[in-house]
Amino acid sequence: MSALPYFSVFLLHACLVLGYWLGGAWNFLVPVVIFFVIPLLDMLIGRNHTNYTAEEYEELEHRLSFRFVTVMYALVQFSCLVWGAWCVAAQPKAMHWWEMLGMALSLGILNGNGINFAHELLHKSSKFEQFCGKMLLMTVSYQHFFIEHLRGHHVRIATPADPATARRGENFYTFFFRVLVGSWKSAWELETERLRKRNIPIFHWRNQMLWFTALPLLLAGALTLAFGWLALPFFLLQSYVAIQELELVNYLEHYGLMRRQMPNGRYENVTAAHSWEARETLSNILLVKLQRHADHHINPLRRYQSLRVFEESPQMPTGYPGMMILALIPPLFFKVMNPRVDEYIALREANA
Repeated sequence: MSALPYFSVFLLHACLVLGYWLGGAWNFLVPVVIFFVIPLLDMLIGRNHTNYTAEEYEELEHRLSFRFVTVMYALVQFSCLVWGAWCVAAQPKAMHWWEMLGMALSLGILNGNGINFAHELLHKSSKFEQFCGKMLLMTVSYQHFFIEHLRGHHVRIATPADPATARRGENFYTFFFRVLVGSWKSAWELETERLRKRNIPIFHWRNQMLWFTALPLLLAGALTLAFGWLALPFFLLQSYVAIQELELVNYLEHYGLMRRQMPNGRYENVTAAHSWEARETLSNILLVKLQRHADHHINPLRRYQSLRVFEESPQMPTGYPGMMILALIPPLFFKVMNPRVDEYIALREANA
């Protein structure tokens, strides 16, 4: 019940700095650690099935040390972005193009995890936490996620109307294009509807989508003016990597799971059956328990430290870092996951 293990996520940022300091191929240290070392450690360390009592839950929810981890991530991510732009575009020691590529890839992966931290912050009622979440999204040019995720995905999860729910047999690359277009379109529609109900025109300063489009452009422009033209492709590349990492996670979270449509056309309520869980100890720490995803959808305001596991939730074979590599190889992913989807759906229908 201590927040201390969650601070270990910042060791990944230390790997970014260490890779730059050592130079050369060491600039690729972060992806090696996240996608090879951590999945191996996940298997060695094992899983955590702990659920807390009602009394422990109340205590955990109010511990500020857990909140400090997520807020601190916003500061660290913004600082690393500025430092990284300086390294590739302005610092005296010239970097080879492939070293720059390694740093952009490494920072993008860390900032992709930053979207996960933004996700935790944006679900909270605190304006300060929401501000930190929006800042994290701004650094990767994906602020419309704030609108689409809260007002779109959480309403439409596991239905054909949700662009962030992967269909059975849909490979990641098809999903990635669909969700990029669909989530952006959905965010505009949701924001337009919000403005319409308040009799506010689309081209108005209160249109969040206009701000969410302009702010990353302003940030990219500021980095370019401050450090030189190389800062722009660096910013864009790390944004792309972070976005792809986020959507890899989205692809995994509800793959092949659909809510039943009732005779009146409405869908059944969201339950533990509509999200994949992964209980690996280490990756749950580094991802602030995002892998306990079923409870998050049932209780969106619950803080990460007190999320529960459900016995009735479908289980992924390993944590997100390992599963993301698997998802990039569609035939292998389908071979592993499709039988699990079919078996789980058949079991659920038999118990209905």
